[in-house]
Amino acid sequence: MENQEIRTFGRRHGKKLSARKQTLLETVLPAFLPKNIKNTGNLILEIGFGNGEHVRELSIRNPESIIIGAEPFMNGVAALLSAITDESTNEILDEYKNIRIWPDDVRKLLKDTKLLFNEIWILHPDPWPKAKHEKRRLLNSEFLELLGTKLSKNGQIIIGTDHYEYFDWIVNEVKKTALYASFPPLSIIHTRYQEKNMAQTITPKYLILTNQ
Repeated sequence: MENQEIRTFGRRHGKKLSARKQTLLETVLPAFLPKNIKNTGNLILEIGFGNGEHVRELSIRNPESIIIGAEPFMNGVAALLSAITDESTNEILDEYKNIRIWPDDVRKLLKDTKLLFNEIWILHPDPWPKAKHEKRRLLNSEFLELLGTKLSKNGQIIIGTDHYEYFDWIVNEVKKTALYASFPPLSIIHTRYQEKNMAQTITPKYLILTNQ
């Protein structure tokens, strides 16, 4: 029997969705699934996009790229769909036509795809702060190694968190891999998760990983 992946995220569903958001999930989401995408050299992935604020920013900032956002929390997926479609017609807005959505565990996508990404973004991943939950942390050395195999030449993995203990833990996990880490100051747009700042730290910390 195949071993089941340890779940690295919390709920799949939250509060009841509005009628429009439910309709978007049922009728519009299928058109956003990442199908028939080719290695064009202009692919960007964001893992765990929350409500999609940064996915939208990436889309506007990189109009020539395909932006794939992965998020298993369906309320977040619905929030992104609501933000990138016309409220009256549910048609996708022109500035967001390069967005695709993977509404599930990103590990399923990565293990089945041959796509290579210029950038892989992971902002404010769940820190699972309790010691008994540490095994649920997504950014362990095994997963980071997998991400490294999905980078295009000169590709980057950009990680940001306001949970400093988790940041240090990630850095230690990186040391177990063949990836190279740098720690540049970055200015990233505020997201809902950053505003919550459950760790009560001053500012998020960032690291960029590349293949050596």
